Amino acid sequence: MGLDPVTAAYRGAAAYSRAVPLPVAGLTARVLSRAAATVSRERRMLVARHLRRAAGPDLQGRALDQAVDATFDSYARYWIESFRLPGTSPEVLDAGMHVTGYEHVDAALDQGDGVILALPHLGGWEWAGFWLTQVKQVRVTVVVEPVEPPDLFEFFAAFRRQLGMEIVPLGPGAGTEVIRALKDNHVVALLCDRDINGDGIEVDFFGERTTVPAGPAALGLRTGAPVLPTAVYFDGSRHHGRVEAPLDTTRQGKLRADVQRVTDDLVAWLETLIRAAPEQWHLQQPNWPSDYDALEAIGKAHPRPLHGPASAAAAAEAAAARSAPGGEG
Repeated sequence: MGLDPVTAAYRGAAAYSRAVPLPVAGLTARVLSRAAATVSRERRMLVARHLRRAAGPDLQGRALDQAVDATFDSYARYWIESFRLPGTSPEVLDAGMHVTGYEHVDAALDQGDGVILALPHLGGWEWAGFWLTQVKQVRVTVVVEPVEPPDLFEFFAAFRRQLGMEIVPLGPGAGTEVIRALKDNHVVALLCDRDINGDGIEVDFFGERTTVPAGPAALGLRTGAPVLPTAVYFDGSRHHGRVEAPLDTTRQGKLRADVQRVTDDLVAWLETLIRAAPEQWHLQQPNWPSDYDALEAIGKAHPRPLHGPASAAAAAEAAAARSAPGGEG
């Protein structure tokens, strides 16, 4: 049986991206991204909603349209750049990367309990992951969403293994595997601005109630691994990594209350990191309850998370018990 059309399309895009010169690949990606932005009314609407959350309600009209186009262009750059990464030399990777705050990663690894990088879907994080494995020579574990069909998941998993990363599928056993990686002093990267299952921790995120994964906080509290708010930005032709100081994960009370407190602190940092370059925020899915209402209003109903917003106490307690990590969308 042949590959399904979606997997075949991704494989074809990866092969094309590597076969043609970078300017040609970039131009093709921009053309396709603008076409997608025009055809997919719901995605354009969601990107606009997320941009206004991050940049403020004054972003509207032509400025909003331009920001939406820039976001689709940024996402196209992410894919083209990612597909071209395998085989990139450590020298090229290093020349294309500068990081502020990397001393926090070094200090965490010296401590020996591993380190959790908690990131939003922002900029060029694949470049940064490859830079970590090839230039810094650290072991990197990432948690990824088990997308359907299985061939597509394996394509993404194999691609990241080419970049030297160890892959943990998001699921019931993910917490155990991530704890094992932290005990082996890995860098664990968790994209945590999107609650895939809808059973995370209730928070105020850009002034609106929603849920985010409890994994970074629960894992940090349980293992002692420092939780570092992190972002990777496109910076001209290069990349700028920004690593913040560890969140306070000392135990202060009941575990569920501590998970809530640390998650609230993390969300405040996610807002700051995203606001620094909102047009590089590649979130194109509904992420707040009102997003689903807006989709229904334009006749584009989207399946809501299975669990819906859980109570903060119950969700925190469950997450701390199983140390469920965040997922990569």
